[in-house]
Amino acid sequence: MQLFLKQTLSPLALALALSVPSGLVATAPAAYAQSAPQRGVPDFTELAEQVSPAVVNIRTLERARAPSAAAPDDETQEFFRRFFGQPLPGTPRGGQRPGQPGQPGQGDGESQPRGVGSGFILSADGYVMTNAHVVDGAEEVIVTLADKREFKARVVGTPDRRTDVAVLKIEASGLPLVRIGDVSRLKVGEWVMAIGSPFGLENTVTAGIVSAKQRDTGDYLSFIQTDVAINPGNSGGPLINLRGEVVGINSQIYSRSGGFMGISFAIPIDEAMRVADQLRGPTGRVSRGRIGVAIDQVTKDVAESIGLGRPQGALVRSVESGSPADKAGVEAGDIILRFDGKLIERASDLPRQVGNTKPGSRSTMTVFRRGAQRDLSVVVAEIEPDRSERRASVPQREERPRGSAAAQALGLTVAELTEAQRKELKLKGGVRVEAAADAAARAGMREGDVIVSVGNVEVANLREFEAAIARADRSRPIAFLVRRGEQAVYLLVRPGR
Repeated sequence: MQLFLKQTLSPLALALALSVPSGLVATAPAAYAQSAPQRGVPDFTELAEQVSPAVVNIRTLERARAPSAAAPDDETQEFFRRFFGQPLPGTPRGGQRPGQPGQPGQGDGESQPRGVGSGFILSADGYVMTNAHVVDGAEEVIVTLADKREFKARVVGTPDRRTDVAVLKIEASGLPLVRIGDVSRLKVGEWVMAIGSPFGLENTVTAGIVSAKQRDTGDYLSFIQTDVAINPGNSGGPLINLRGEVVGINSQIYSRSGGFMGISFAIPIDEAMRVADQLRGPTGRVSRGRIGVAIDQVTKDVAESIGLGRPQGALVRSVESGSPADKAGVEAGDIILRFDGKLIERASDLPRQVGNTKPGSRSTMTVFRRGAQRDLSVVVAEIEPDRSERRASVPQREERPRGSAAAQALGLTVAELTEAQRKELKLKGGVRVEAAADAAARAGMREGDVIVSVGNVEVANLREFEAAIARADRSRPIAFLVRRGEQAVYLLVRPGR
């Protein structure tokens, strides 16, 4: 199970509900009780019968290269035989594990199970939607329909890792298909149902409610949060409303252990369909816009200190030289409030708006700069397909501004200067003030200032700044030499006042 940390959810881990690796040992989770009165629980039987035929199991294979150290032991096999009436999913017939002596799969180049996931049929002629991480790296993909027919699938185009969406194609016709729902009609508290293959157990139905919408967990998507039981193997399966319409793709879980803990996330189906349409198009890949800025959240302190009123928009931390934003006149320290007339409430809204804009389009941005709003015209460029996923993020979000506890006690939040900022200001080093409050704000420190010395000690980077702050005598005013544009000024910060 692959885990990754998210700042907004720390210290718990937000884990991809990955396809089950062959040999995964897991304990079946206990059923959880619904707190709502039983009279309010809908009957899911007809809904399950209606949608299940269009839900598929996806099996991925790879060439055997060496014996698997993680193969399930005999005790685990016996557990699954006794409690589920079948071998552990992914185990070859006869109960033998890949790589056992005398058995195929011991480095002989034959295909062996790699993992399982779920998907659903988009069209009667065989297009299937799933998660990109389900088929990522697979050498062969097998799709099993609800009626047990199996097809070798072709991955259509390039699976989109940024949204975790992939499209498969099987050679079949007259297939049952799902109906696509309207995510804008989905309400918090609404009942929803999932169908998939948790731990390889096909056509498993679970249900719950929508816990939240537009939950931020990624650069290009805001997710649907539910309490529907989702486990490894559910990835790529549909999230269905009571009208029998697909409103999301089950993709991630929030967990300490990697198993279900009551919080799961689904990709909104409107976003997924937008990606799928491009994957099925002539280019076979997703095209996204970029403007070339590094951004961060606007904090309450920054908003108040610069006269913005309330924290909103995306704070521009740096502008890529020669980028569309640079040509449009965007400056570091600007706050982008609107893009193409759409309000940017949070920093994460901007990459989604820009990414969904057709490259080559001319768009209008409203920025807040030095107490006033102004409109800038920008021609959106395209993310280069060969960029790494991290570098291709649009706009790129750098490491969040930070500072030592001592610096924060003075009301300072600072960040390293970028190479572009050093060249622009003709400085060898320093740290940039991202937010100033309390003692620092009272001394006149403000966002955008560059601190080049503390107590007559030159600071070239964040490490030296933190060391100088730690050594400073806090019983006396601390002198900061600050570069503000082309001018230098001394500011006296009085700790504890």
